[in-house]
Amino acid sequence: MQEDRHTAWRYDTKPVSGATLADLHLRIFEEEYLPAAVAPDVLADNDRTVEQRLAACKMIASVDDPVPTVLGLLIVGRQPREWLPGAYVQFVRFLGDGPGDEIGDALLVDGSVGAVVRRTEEKLQAHNRIAVDLTSGPVERRREQYPLAALQQVVRNALLHRTYEATHSPVRVSWFDDRIEVISPGGPFGAVTPERFGQPGVTDYRNPNLAAALRVLGLTQRYGAGLPLAQRALQQNGSPPLEFEVSATFIRVVLRPV
Repeated sequence: MQEDRHTAWRYDTKPVSGATLADLHLRIFEEEYLPAAVAPDVLADNDRTVEQRLAACKMIASVDDPVPTVLGLLIVGRQPREWLPGAYVQFVRFLGDGPGDEIGDALLVDGSVGAVVRRTEEKLQAHNRIAVDLTSGPVERRREQYPLAALQQVVRNALLHRTYEATHSPVRVSWFDDRIEVISPGGPFGAVTPERFGQPGVTDYRNPNLAAALRVLGLTQRYGAGLPLAQRALQQNGSPPLEFEVSATFIRVVLRPV
């Protein structure tokens, strides 16, 4: 049992059989990721090879075995989905309240995690509306239908905590007239149980190295803060709190409009 848990914790640094350095964007690694991860003076004095730098950042297995890891493909991979079939987001805007209703817009979002986050959030922002309240006070009040900060945290949280292992299932973002559902594959992990899911201070990491890399990229702020930040943004916007459905194989987070 202990061995299985250790393996699960380290899945994001496993080498991906068949992948090579050609499957990584080395320029993006050198020009974008490294400057964010390493202090400029340290980087300037660093005469390591590219392989040594990749290995130090856990993007490849080792200098002697330069096979990209799951982390490397997710962060600087050219086509992560080629090796990790579920590494994408499926966005659908339904014109109604159920999955059988007409589809008004849809987008498959793949690429590196950073690109997936950016393009998904652009799509969410494009569909979001501003509500104008002219009756509750002397000054008009503008509120987002869904606060962007909450949408960002929920989507990023799903991409971080989902399982990428042995699944072809993406993160699904379904926008209905009365709600948004974000479904991520994989149930709660480690110290996070179904009963404690979403509670402040209760967190664990299926993908701890991915969590560290997303912090380097500025896509997460601090460990365990995503859902509390989303709840706070909803409260400040006058929106209902998040709703959760937690199972052994997936987690569904529901946002309701203001």
